Amino acid sequence: MRLSPDEIIFWQLGFFKLNATIIFTWVLMLVLAIGARLITHKLSVDLKRSRWQNLLEIVVTGIEQQIKEVGLTQPRTYLGFLGTLFLFVAAASLGTVIPGFEPPTGSLSTTTALALCVFVAVPLFGIAEQGIGGFLKSYVQPTFIILPFNIISEISRTLALAVRLFGNMMSGAMIIAILLTITPFLFPIVMTLLGLLTGMVQAYIFSILAAVYIAAAAQVHKTKVKAQ
Repeated sequence: MRLSPDEIIFWQLGFFKLNATIIFTWVLMLVLAIGARLITHKLSVDLKRSRWQNLLEIVVTGIEQQIKEVGLTQPRTYLGFLGTLFLFVAAASLGTVIPGFEPPTGSLSTTTALALCVFVAVPLFGIAEQGIGGFLKSYVQPTFIILPFNIISEISRTLALAVRLFGNMMSGAMIIAILLTITPFLFPIVMTLLGLLTGMVQAYIFSILAAVYIAAAAQVHKTKVKAQ
């Protein structure tokens, strides 16, 4: 039983290995890029729209609403990054219904790369919102003694993001593989649907956690006006 698509080697030259993780990651990115281009090539503002445009608008509106509920009052600023994270993880899960496809999120290297993207994006968005001085100042509030703990927190939550997504995706794939081996003619459809559901949940959780970290870095606070 394969624990990771890293174990599938298509080509190797010395230390360089072209494995399934690399291949299917680029295939997935290419499919998403081409799909986005085709859907947005001829957008309509009339009442008559294509089904793909309606689907895209539903997805974008839903992601924007979730970003806003986290506390980011300008969701369009973060839509490109957070939306891409969600769509990549979700598409990787949906791809499991395709015979021969190995979801790249089943590799720790892929989930680590996604977590590192969040690790880099958090300070970038924080600096854009507060300025570099205000962002760095947040690491020593309320006292400079808290600085090492804030640094450890940044590193640990990045590691947690990577391990959480990898563990959940891998464990789901292993459970499905075991059950399909034991009862190959009884549960394949049900377990495939369960795997899709698990993947979509993990995509949602990963993108929401990224949004929460960005919101914390940007220190966005909602002002409540009380009626007198």
